[in-house]
Amino acid sequence: MVGVPKRVLIIEDEMSIRESLADLFASEGVAVVVAASLDEAKESLFGAAEFDLIVTDLRLGSKRDGGLQVMAAAGLVAPMTPVIVLTAYPDDDNRQASLRLGATYFLEKPVDLSVIAGIATKHGVPSAIEPVTVDHG
Repeated sequence: MVGVPKRVLIIEDEMSIRESLADLFASEGVAVVVAASLDEAKESLFGAAEFDLIVTDLRLGSKRDGGLQVMAAAGLVAPMTPVIVLTAYPDDDNRQASLRLGATYFLEKPVDLSVIAGIATKHGVPSAIEPVTVDHG
């Protein structure tokens, strides 16, 4: 019997990064939802099912604070869900605001996918790099 898949929400406005992250989590036992904008992210967050992991860009399109708004929404609907923030703008103000709003990790772009996979594994979410092994013994 296969368990309920882990749900991962990826919010990234740059298509190449969004696709790379989606490919990273294209693994057995994972359901990936992608959002390219703040509106799509909010729609997904306020949907029926909770997420086991959220990966968000800090800046979404023209919204400098788009990722912060995502974290605020996530804090309302899924306060225990780990949030990985990715940014090309790692100044201390962004870091502090992200942490205040519930970011679990704050990573500077470019980020090695193995780092994200390692974090996901710590939270029980498999990836193409680090699939979760099942003990049949």
